[in-house]
Formats: sequence, structure tokens, C-alpha cells
Amino acid sequence: MGKLDGKIALITGGSEGIGFATAQRFLAEGATHLFITGRRKEVVDEAVTKLGGKNVTAIQGDTSNLDDLDKLYSLIRKEQGRLDILFANAGGGTFAQLGSITEKHFDDTFNVNVKGVLFTVQKALPIFTDGGSIILNGSTVSVKGVPDMSVYCATKAAIRSFARCWAVDLKERKIRVNTLSPGAIDTPAFRSLGCTEEEKKAFIATTVMNRIGEPDEIAKAVVFLASDDSSYVTAIELFVDGGRSQI
Repeated sequence: MGKLDGKIALITGGSEGIGFATAQRFLAEGATHLFITGRRKEVVDEAVTKLGGKNVTAIQGDTSNLDDLDKLYSLIRKEQGRLDILFANAGGGTFAQLGSITEKHFDDTFNVNVKGVLFTVQKALPIFTDGGSIILNGSTVSVKGVPDMSVYCATKAAIRSFARCWAVDLKERKIRVNTLSPGAIDTPAFRSLGCTEEEKKAFIATTVMNRIGEPDEIAKAVVFLASDDSSYVTAIELFVDGGRSQI
């Protein structure tokens, strides 16, 4: 018996990093069918192959594009008729120093991390199962200041607020909404930030466990929030960050 037996799940940004590790865990825990999205078709298709190709559907798309979301949910409705679990994982950010932040930087970051999450959740509701679980991928920067990342930090604070509000909005349907906030995790997205070795060492020094986390460590926490193990948990922000946000 798996913790997600019989469940239909969607993971946005599921082709690599945290999303891919979570997809592996969901399947291992018995999810009946899994939908994953990503912007790059070749990467999403490769992820399906790595996942074994069975009980997985890949959809290329941009979560900040409402037409792409409509196509996504039309496909889920047609193929499975419902959705039990949503992990709104797609997102990202780049450095921009205050004083040099451009309108494009602001729009790009908020479109993916805030607008994309809002409409990913809202458009899922017509096919979402009462009693289901929605998990939003946040970040420790919702409560920690990071130099040159103020726009990104603001988007993750918005995600935290979404979870609080939506947990109340959806309580009559018994849909639980939680935020999972990772620290620094060894993913392609983290590596693409281009931190120097000295910057990495400085970051690790602020983490109680004195290391960077692994994607599967986040995936295990997502499974907890997606499953009945967390049946009395809603509206929280669960930090999985080696203790960094707590000190």
C-alpha cells in the first residue's frame, strides 16, 4: 500500500530538480496517474522516459500563460476526469540589485511565481476533488532577506499569503492548502544562479545542518503534505531548509 494509491496528481515544473524528484516519489507511493509540465519539450519528454513512461503524461507549457493552463486542464479532464493532488512547483528567479531592477525583471518574476501559481490553482478547482491537497512551492526567502533578490523574495512572501487565504477559501470543500519552503537545494536551477564557491560556503555556514539539501529530501516532505499523513495540516509553511530559516 502506497501513501498516494489511487490518486491523480499534477506537478508543474516537474521535468527536473525538485519537481522531478517529487514525480519519482509520487509514483513510488502508488499515484494512479501523474501529469507533469515544463517549458522545454525535450526536457519534459526526457523526464517521462526517466520515469518509466507508464502512468505519466507530459505537457509542454508555461504556467504564466493562461491559454497553456486551459489546454493542460482540458487534457487532464479528458484523460482522468479529476485531480486529487496539485504541487504548484514551477517558478524561478534571478539576481537584480536594487537600483538596477527593470520592469521586465519584475514582470517576468511575478508572472511565473505569483500569477502562474494563482491561475494554476484557480483553473484546477473545477476538476479538483473535494478533500484533495494543494501544495505551493515557496522558499525560505519568504521570511529571510537575501541581497539582490528583493523581487524574488516578495513573490515567495505572496505565495505564503496565498496558502493562508486559500486554505480558508476552500475549507468547505475540505481541500487543504499548504506551502512547502525549501532552503538551498542542489538542483539545476540553484546551480544556474552562478554562485561562487565562496558564496556557497557562506550560505552553507548559515545552515544548521551545514550542507545544501537534496531534491529527494523535499520530495519526501511533499508526499507528506499530499497524503493523509497530514490530514490535520492546512495553511502552514513547512520549512525544509536544514534549519536556516529558524536561526
